[in-house]
Amino acid sequence: MAKKNFEQSLELLEKIVSELESGDLPLEESIKKFEEGMKLSKLCSQILDETEKKIVMLVKETDGNISEVPFQEIEP
Repeated sequence: MAKKNFEQSLELLEKIVSELESGDLPLEESIKKFEEGMKLSKLCSQILDETEKKIVMLVKETDGNISEVPFQEIEP
């Protein structure tokens, strides 16, 4: 599978889901589409995880200053 960006991968995944939901594919083709969909789902998840690590949120501190805090360091 050639390297795809998130949007391309998600669009292809949505197409595969639609094809599978239609129920018109033979079993063997459905299995191939399912496998491809699982790979795309994993790729999308990896891209989102990598992006999440890069996100920086602005946090207003108690003294009124605004500072940058990496996304993963913010407590829920």
